[in-house]
Amino acid sequence: MQEPRGAKQTLADLTPNLVTSLRAGDDSAGKLLCELYHPPLMRFCFRYLESKDEAEDVVQEVFLRVLKNNALPGNFRAWIYKITRNRCLDVIRARGRRRDDLALPTASRIDAHLTGCLTKMVRREQHAHLRRVLAELPEDQREVLHLRYAEDLSRAEIALVLDLPEPIIKSRLYEGMVKLRAHDSLVDHN
Repeated sequence: MQEPRGAKQTLADLTPNLVTSLRAGDDSAGKLLCELYHPPLMRFCFRYLESKDEAEDVVQEVFLRVLKNNALPGNFRAWIYKITRNRCLDVIRARGRRRDDLALPTASRIDAHLTGCLTKMVRREQHAHLRRVLAELPEDQREVLHLRYAEDLSRAEIALVLDLPEPIIKSRLYEGMVKLRAHDSLVDHN
């Protein structure tokens, strides 16, 4: 179940207060901060690293950095994704592996609640096919599409995460969607 966009923005507005409270020793603020950011950051890291253990290590390092950082940026959500992405890229560079052959993580799949086995099997096949089609896109378009549609970041937040002007983000989103829509195997011919 996905939260409405307005609710997510309200939670993001709470983040500076949560971090301040956590630094002051409020364990419940830390728990709430973890509930808000841990699952999406794990999914985000797994997309890059394809390793649950490495993703967990990166997320823990990111939370530690948040606690150690004296100042909080104006857009905390974009900032935390940016430092998470940079840390993932550091891990990839350290192990000498290229990113462009990675598929979207299985953790980003939509679970089929309250459906039968056949429906789940069909959805798994559809998701696998979509991942193969996405893998055909250039990495810069895949990354922007993932940040927008799997991580639900705005174009402005994606621009901050990737250190690119927002018009380039908009262009990559558009080009990626055009290529996806043009892919014959994704078009319903009924």
